[in-house]
Amino acid sequence: MSRTHRLFQLMQHLRRLPPPVTAQQLADDMDVSLRTVYRDMDALRGLGAVIDGEAGFGFTLIEDATLPPLGFEDDELEALVLGLRDVAVIGDPALSKAAESALVKIQARVPPRQAHRLKHAVLDAKRFRRRTDPAIDVGALRAATWEEICVRFDYSDAENRATQRTVRPLGIVYLDQNNVLLAWCLLRQDFRSFRLDRMSALERTDISFRPHRVSLLRQHLERIRAEQDHPYGP
Repeated sequence: MSRTHRLFQLMQHLRRLPPPVTAQQLADDMDVSLRTVYRDMDALRGLGAVIDGEAGFGFTLIEDATLPPLGFEDDELEALVLGLRDVAVIGDPALSKAAESALVKIQARVPPRQAHRLKHAVLDAKRFRRRTDPAIDVGALRAATWEEICVRFDYSDAENRATQRTVRPLGIVYLDQNNVLLAWCLLRQDFRSFRLDRMSALERTDISFRPHRVSLLRQHLERIRAEQDHPYGP
């Protein structure tokens, strides 16, 4: 097997197999040594493929440099415009700026006809009720959520009762009238939702809860759905 063919086969395995793919699995499937797998993995990265992982943890193909750029159908482009304009309205300052920047980048990379369609889109998003800006760095909260790190903050509830909470941040939901953090509260030992505009003095702790964020978020959302289906109990 030539090296070029082997690299092609390795890329095909990374696309096809459920991640993360161990080096031993790749070596067995391709009938090569572990040393060859590691050397070829470095070669693929050198060619532009973005591959996450390392020896002992397995590999995940993040970005495939051999695939052509995505094209958009007209309806897909309209959906992107509407979604990004809505984010520009409802997101925190950093996210709003990112949405506007993303629109400019998309416009520069689509064909001229679609760039014109994007610039003069018939869809838009407006909110006529101004929200209270959060007093915390929402970007830092998003980062801690992704990294599955507990955060600590002061919180004032609807009756202005103040508490300090340490929570496992699970996700941020942008609702019509306010934005909320879905979390597991260590004080209450239960799922809780916290309005971002009632949070202050946000601090990142050194407490990790990896890899439980996804499963906890799923449980939290299931409870919310159950409460909506049966607001007065079973």
